[in-house]
Amino acid sequence: MEQELQQVAAIYELITNFLVNYSFQLIGAILVLLLGIFVARRVSNIVLRLCQKKNLDVTLSGFIANTVRLIVIAMTAIIALGKIGISITPFVAAIGALSLGAGLAVQGLLSNYGAGLNIILARPFVVGDTISVQGVTGLVKEVHLAYTILSDEDEVQITIPNKHIVGEIIHNSQHDTIAELSVGIAYHCDPKLAIQTIQDALKGLPGISNERAPLVGISGFGDSSIDLGIRFWVLTRERHEATFRANLAVHEALKSAGLDIPFPQREVRMLS
Repeated sequence: MEQELQQVAAIYELITNFLVNYSFQLIGAILVLLLGIFVARRVSNIVLRLCQKKNLDVTLSGFIANTVRLIVIAMTAIIALGKIGISITPFVAAIGALSLGAGLAVQGLLSNYGAGLNIILARPFVVGDTISVQGVTGLVKEVHLAYTILSDEDEVQITIPNKHIVGEIIHNSQHDTIAELSVGIAYHCDPKLAIQTIQDALKGLPGISNERAPLVGISGFGDSSIDLGIRFWVLTRERHEATFRANLAVHEALKSAGLDIPFPQREVRMLS
């Protein structure tokens, strides 16, 4: 019992001596660290506003701002440790050893972060683009270091780890998506009139891109109709809605122009 009391007394004396000798340094280190965090936040906000002023991509702007904030905090922590007489050299060696072990343990996670960094720097797509990758199509909503979030017209969020994006074939149609329709007209109808009628019906239709004109032409010849192919660009977030609206507009336009949409017919002859 007496030995344990001596040990407690020794620890108490050690702590007391440390506080007496380093109390001001400890307070100074805490103040420096708090000041560094405050400065890091202000500098990060300034960098973010500067990047936005230069019209940089929102993902790249956020990455640069966060990187600057972490650098300022790391520098402040080094200064704070120096205030209380702690050398950072052993910490650097320990961090190196831990990093090696952690790297082997979380290879998948690190590969996602590496791929995310590649996406942010190379910018094969940005927030607001419509991409197709790994059989998934959606509007890019957020780009993080570890994963990318897509959103479709039904507001379903699709999370894709970045390692499944980098190195794959990516289809990027910016903020639009192609929509394809097909309609048949009777053989006695004028296909030029039908093509012009459909083009006029699609002009100015809500949800359809005004930057690219719709493409309408003869796609084939059926048993009872001339098949017209229709291709136009729609906003990704309104893809199905705009397609349904276009179908109705094409039907009404052909009907108003007196152009017949035939149904399959069979001619049967009785031979004696």
